[in-house]
Amino acid sequence: MIRAIMHGCNGHMGQVITGLAAEDGELEIVAGIDLSDHIKNAYPVFKTLEECDVEADVIIDFCSAKAVDGLLAYSVEKKIPVVVCTTGLSEAQVEKVREASASVAVLKSANMSLGINMLLKLLKEAALTLAPAGFDMEIVERHHNQKVDAPSGTALALADSMNEALDHGYSYKYDRSKERMKRSKAEIGISAVRGGNIVGEHEVIFAGTDEVIEFKHTAYSKAVFAKGALEAAKFLAGKPAGFYDMSDVIG
Repeated sequence: MIRAIMHGCNGHMGQVITGLAAEDGELEIVAGIDLSDHIKNAYPVFKTLEECDVEADVIIDFCSAKAVDGLLAYSVEKKIPVVVCTTGLSEAQVEKVREASASVAVLKSANMSLGINMLLKLLKEAALTLAPAGFDMEIVERHHNQKVDAPSGTALALADSMNEALDHGYSYKYDRSKERMKRSKAEIGISAVRGGNIVGEHEVIFAGTDEVIEFKHTAYSKAVFAKGALEAAKFLAGKPAGFYDMSDVIG
């Protein structure tokens, strides 16, 4: 049985992962870390990682960006692999994630959904075939009205996936409202919609002459990210130092 520490256990995602792990036959949460103690869990909860004296094989992180620096330092010191699911990291913190991976196994991905990460792989193949044939590439992403960033990190990851396959020959276009010109062939358009309580929708459109091909992923609840985090933790436990992402998990 893989032993995991849940960093941010009493947050929404921490509780979703706790529930899924209780039904998982391969991974058990043996300790949690959270400043809040308003929820009683089946495992001991510590206010800081430094207070935690429970042995573990992997850490799952769904906390806050301000806690990531301490998390990485702890992971490196204890040589415990860590799945970093927290978003909104600064460029300096992303660099620290890379630095930590030289000493311990670290997995970070723009989106923990298994479906999204399979889509990333499919889009590379589609772009290699369709872009040279003259297909225009557009992305439309939709999220709830509380999301503050636009476009989403996942939309950018989808664009990056296609662009990497095409040797980074495309630029990204976020707003055409101030331009009066024909669409460039060497661009990927990205549009953001914010409304209601949409968990997450990403649609990738390949528009050619007389035909359109669409790829779409819809998340109906945040449980899809929790499931991916669990699979990532099971994959990462016991791995040597290095930087991993969800493509390694589904590979």
